[in-house]
Amino acid sequence: MRSQGVPEIKALFLPFPAHGHMLPALDIAKLFTSHGVNCAIVTTPLNAPIFTKSIQRTQHLGDKITLKIVKFPAVEAGLPQDCENAEKVTSEEMSLKFVKAAAMLQDPFEKILRDVQPQCLVADMFFPWASHVAAKFGIRRLSFLGTSFFSLCAGECLRLYKPQVQVSSDSEPFEIPGLPDTVEVTRKQIPYAIRSGEESEINKWMESCVEDELKSYGVLVNSFYELEPTYADYFRNVLKRRAWHIGPVSLCNREKEEKARRGKETAVAAHECLTWLDSKDPNSVVYVCFGSMSHFDASQLREIAVALEASGKQFIWVVRKSRDGDENEDWLPSGFEKRMKNRGLIVRGWAPQVLILEHKAIGAFVTHCGWNSTLEGISSGVPLVTWPLFAEQFLNEKLVTQVLRIGVSVGAKEYARFGGETVKSERIEEAINRVMEGEEAEKIRSKAKAFGDLAKKAVERGGSSYNDLKALIEELRYYQT
Repeated sequence: MRSQGVPEIKALFLPFPAHGHMLPALDIAKLFTSHGVNCAIVTTPLNAPIFTKSIQRTQHLGDKITLKIVKFPAVEAGLPQDCENAEKVTSEEMSLKFVKAAAMLQDPFEKILRDVQPQCLVADMFFPWASHVAAKFGIRRLSFLGTSFFSLCAGECLRLYKPQVQVSSDSEPFEIPGLPDTVEVTRKQIPYAIRSGEESEINKWMESCVEDELKSYGVLVNSFYELEPTYADYFRNVLKRRAWHIGPVSLCNREKEEKARRGKETAVAAHECLTWLDSKDPNSVVYVCFGSMSHFDASQLREIAVALEASGKQFIWVVRKSRDGDENEDWLPSGFEKRMKNRGLIVRGWAPQVLILEHKAIGAFVTHCGWNSTLEGISSGVPLVTWPLFAEQFLNEKLVTQVLRIGVSVGAKEYARFGGETVKSERIEEAINRVMEGEEAEKIRSKAKAFGDLAKKAVERGGSSYNDLKALIEELRYYQT
């Protein structure tokens, strides 16, 4: 809480309406309040429940976070009325409409700015008018990009040097120039917006996001210095970007109840998962989850099931409805759940991921490499099996497998947000076994545990992330005196 005589700072948060953006924004707001900042978060009616319970607890502790609700113009942008969250988007056409709807929030957002009169705006990168609006109101805009320093550096080098336009095919590997490490990707593994030099609607939108973000006061990064010091320094000193590492932000949730409530209502009670895990040996269970926006068809889900059974490992598998909308679950091999009754737990829907990952029984995490999930795995000291699908996830995979060396890839070759290659069960099984048993697994586990310990130290008083956030708040407070 704010000390007497210290200038009050009000910060307004504008997260993009997707779980991977809203949850870390909420955590950052909590961190801001712990340094005496009064915070308000702008969201839409159907997304408000994601914040409500956590905010009520924060207010009970004496810190101040409030919600400001704006109507999401889904219908006006040609979307279904209930499409207020990116997890509802199921095609590239819908993606463009969703982006248009988010852009239409500018006018109602400006009305909230006039009402709140904050000194600081923390806005997601995906609002390409945020810095312009902040300048219009004479306040500082901090940009939240929601990924690692490594991926920020790699993405910026792709944007600046455009090596992807020099190769002859989508599958030809090329090196990302300018980085401290040798990193190769293909065009199939980078976002559509920067894949080619051709002008497209999504390309123009992404360029406008970058141009607006470059005008911001600086960047908040959900990472910690000890994880990727070379790239934190590269981002600041070579790319000349003002940035503060303040993560892992999920570690602000210290109580079991806070961790269990994070996100949507869970499809299985936290105590049920934890009780099941309590009966398992340390490092014996594989946790499989691909985030809130990943869509697999029935054939891919079958391949995962076959791999889990063949691996012989115990598992918790979080499954969304298949992309085919298959309600009768024909994607499960015949008799699978009966055979796996004592070995596996299938969660259909949202799971208490942070609590699961922190449990001593978890020995590996099969992940889509979304940065929130990746960092939650790292914070828990868990080895990763990497299976990137879209966005910057292939870059996050390079950080995990090539730079940090705390994970093994299943070998996904191409962007698969709404369809693509099918990864066969043999490759999935092999990757799981590589991180769960043998000499290689021991080395990976040792490194993962060390990074988990460093993550926890970074956010404690006097740690690198704590100090960086404290310095930022003091800097903002200085301008109010």
